[in-house]
Amino acid sequence: MKPDRCSFCKGKLGEGKTKFVAKVGEQIIAIKDVAAYVCENCGEAYYTPEVSRKIDVVMKKFHGSKLLLYPLAAGELSFDEIVS
Repeated sequence: MKPDRCSFCKGKLGEGKTKFVAKVGEQIIAIKDVAAYVCENCGEAYYTPEVSRKIDVVMKKFHGSKLLLYPLAAGELSFDEIVS
């Protein structure tokens, strides 16, 4: 079943591609070009069960160090530190 509205802002969803980003311990994995229904207003992504299962497979390989990953420049900061 295709979702039609964003549960956060009630914006309209359209088929598109997005980036799935997850932090696992001190490592970050970013999977680009993931098929999703993306909110045209706020950008929230909704995945089909099939795509979610494929993401799970990739994450299992990531946890098992069975992926060849390219380095990604990233910075991390604490929100509390920058708004105080």
